[in-house]
Amino acid sequence: MKTRTVYLPNLVGRGYKQFWDFRGRYRVVKGSRASKKSKTTALWFIYNLMKYPGSNLLVVRKTYRTLKDSCFTDLQWACERLHVAHLWDFKLSPLEATYKPTGQKILFRGLDDPLKVTSITVSVGVLCWGWIEEAYELMSEDDFNMLDESIRGELPKGLWKQWTLTLNPWNEHHWIKKRFFDTPDPNVLAITTNYQCNEWLDEADLKLFEDMKKNNPRRYQVAGLGHWGIVEGLVFENWQEAEFTLDDVQQCESINGLDFGYSNDPAALFIGFIDQKRKKIFVWDEVYKKGLTNRKIYEEVTKSGYAKKKIVADSAEPKSIDELRGYGLRVAASVKGPDSINHGIQFIQDYEILVHPRCVHFITEISNYTWDKDRFGKTINRPIDDFNHLMDAMRYSVERFSKGSPKLKTFKGGI
Repeated sequence: MKTRTVYLPNLVGRGYKQFWDFRGRYRVVKGSRASKKSKTTALWFIYNLMKYPGSNLLVVRKTYRTLKDSCFTDLQWACERLHVAHLWDFKLSPLEATYKPTGQKILFRGLDDPLKVTSITVSVGVLCWGWIEEAYELMSEDDFNMLDESIRGELPKGLWKQWTLTLNPWNEHHWIKKRFFDTPDPNVLAITTNYQCNEWLDEADLKLFEDMKKNNPRRYQVAGLGHWGIVEGLVFENWQEAEFTLDDVQQCESINGLDFGYSNDPAALFIGFIDQKRKKIFVWDEVYKKGLTNRKIYEEVTKSGYAKKKIVADSAEPKSIDELRGYGLRVAASVKGPDSINHGIQFIQDYEILVHPRCVHFITEISNYTWDKDRFGKTINRPIDDFNHLMDAMRYSVERFSKGSPKLKTFKGGI
């Protein structure tokens, strides 16, 4: 067998030595954008799964469908970076990775199918490690406790049980802060990292953070430095996470909105229902991705099963709307009008918002969408220009129901 010698620090980089060496039950890393937390975690798992033949890994996110473009891809990247991709077999259906020499597994699960999480077995070795990516999405500590219990039993000598949680620290009131960061525990490593430990960022990457520091200091504290987000003055407090089915919304009207994005902002598709009698808005589904061309938006909408839906999109991009119509989507331009943001917010505030648990990006946005402050720290009657992509899409979707709003341009074939 051919061997290849690599110098691990050159491949992994700096800033994570304590993380790399820790063997307690819980490793929790909150970090800013570009802090290498997910990439470093992926490298650690590939390296150590190969180092310890009896080990196996469970990778979890709140929703299964988000795993492919995050952890699954990061672990494939880690194999390439460590020059061991030829030793691993990654399968898409279901998501799974196997270390060929031994048969060890990386298993992927979503909390949207709890039965598959609580009944996990491996055929080679033991399940001893778990990774929860975007752990902020777990709004309930009980969900984590259920996961924690899935790694149990006696281990062979040399192995240890450990959960690794990686997250962006949007909200200081999240249970993760109280449980892991506020109370010292020798069995817990809770650290904060940021982009400054990422030696592979180029000048353009660094400029994004410098611009954020100057233009949006509040966001820079969280997305730049990895500090906990201080959430005061939420725009919407009339919401809750709730399971529901399409049978529950049969008597409701469909509402769908689209906010465009590309490089720095995601394209955000809101899929929902409105019950005007009972004053309820049901948030059913979402598409939330960066780097989508209009063609890719069309493909994502179609793949998600919403190609025939009537969608209200941001009127600031008429060319994009025309292009989506050309692909066959039923898209109408929003009619914003004077003070349309506050008018739409006031309308939505009169409704109870029920959010399906799979809408993880919607939950993140609505739990961080706050009223802005002036330079003296006084709250003003304008929401922040952040965490607002799905919030705007929801607002577009209800325009035609809002009293006193301008008449919406009709879709081809009517509204």
